[in-house]
This record gives sequence, structure tokens and C-alpha cells, in this order.
Amino acid sequence: MSGGRDDAPTIQSVERAARILGFFTVSRPRLTLSEITARLGMSKATAHRYAMALRQVNLLRYEAASGEYTLGPEVLVLAAAARAALPIVSLAGPLMEKLVREVNETVVLSVWDGEAPVVVRVDDGTDRVIRVSVRAGSRLDAGTSAQGRVFAAFLPEGSVPGLAAELRRSPATRADLEEIRRNGMAVNRGERHGVRTLAAPVFADGRIIAVMALVGTTTTVSDEVASDQSQALCRTARQLSDVYGRAEVVDADAGEVVHALAEATEAAG
Repeated sequence: MSGGRDDAPTIQSVERAARILGFFTVSRPRLTLSEITARLGMSKATAHRYAMALRQVNLLRYEAASGEYTLGPEVLVLAAAARAALPIVSLAGPLMEKLVREVNETVVLSVWDGEAPVVVRVDDGTDRVIRVSVRAGSRLDAGTSAQGRVFAAFLPEGSVPGLAAELRRSPATRADLEEIRRNGMAVNRGERHGVRTLAAPVFADGRIIAVMALVGTTTTVSDEVASDQSQALCRTARQLSDVYGRAEVVDADAGEVVHALAEATEAAG
């Protein structure tokens, strides 16, 4: 029992450090100590202590001229390691970029972390005046996001926390997941903030391994499962399933993997 109590401060420190790193986003890559303090909800002295510890391991950088913190170079090393452990992220790249050019909307790839979808890649090179930005590393709501509902529809029931109980008490949830399986995709119809998401599963050996989503506004993205945008998304998700399956069975030689990807991308037009 005493060991558990001794571990508690260390775990809490790790959680706080992770929270600080999560404050930095593509839209807010620079933060002052005052901003970190306000978001952390602790004293400035405590926030400074954590910032100094993160600087020592190169997870944060401090620019004295501006008085601002940014993510440090060690984050790039960790990001590269994370991508190496998820080959689907690299394999998805050319297909996601092609889909962005085709539909002119943000395209997002998510994987399941055991409890919820986590965004692992975002391609948003659109030319729209208003576009929806999604941060890589974001954890999405498992029950309400289009991506979460796709995972719930195709993962084993016991793999989604609380799903079995939800299905017992909610016929509407059961019907929703059945519709997702039937259509091969989910639609977030944009009840919140005017954002609409279409999401489709990516499979390997008959099991869902990722979800690809198209994210835009209710004005630019249709909620019809038969729309050109929906069909383009589903087609790209199927292509990624094929590419990933072929990459799994080839030898670890990188040239063969790249060849499989190039062939599939060329076939996609």
C-alpha cells in the first residue's frame, strides 16, 4: 500500500507535464509563463518549476527575447518514433493528400487508444477562406464524434468502455451503429458549432485499425451518405485498407512497401 502512495506524486507530476505539452497547438505554438499558469490552474512558481524541468529534457524551449515557450526539439524525436510505430500514418499520407485536393476539405486519420479515437495525422491544405483545423494528438469523444461512432460500430463490443451498457439502455444507439455498418460510414450532422464530419473505417484482416474522416462546415460538406464527398472518402478509406494489407504481407524491405503504395495510388488516378 505504501508503494502506491509513494508513486502518486510522481504520477501527478507526469500528468501535469503532459498537460503543459498539450497546451501547445498549431494555432497557439507559443505561450508565455502566465498563459501556461492560467491554463494549468496552479501558482506561477509551480508552473515555472514544471517548465524548467521540461526545458532540461528539451521538451520545451524558452525564447528570452519574447518571453515565450515553444515545444522543444525532443518532441520531434518522439513524433518520429510515434510515426515509425504506426506505419499506417505514412502509408495514408499520399492518399489523404489526394483526397484533400479532390474534396477541398480537411482530412483526418485517427486510431483507437483503448478508450477513444486519437488523431494521428491531419491534412488541411485547402484553399477555402474558412476551413476547420484539427490538431494531431487530439483525443475525440468516443460516444459523440463521427470517428468514435465508427470505432464503436466495428470494434468488438467489449473493446469500447461502456458500450455494452449503452446498447442495453438505448435502442437509438444500437440503431445508429447498425446504420453505420450498413452505410460503411458515419455522419456528424453538425449540431455543434456548424462543423460536419464524415468518417469511414480502415480495415486490416477484417478488423478496424483506423478511421479516416473528412471535416468541414455544414455549408461545404453534405450530410448525405450518397454524396460525392462521402463516396470519395469511402473509396480512399478502402484504398488505404488495401495498401496497408499489402504492406503487411510484403517483406520488411522498404522498397517493396513503397512499390505497393505507389501502385495503389496510381490505380486511384
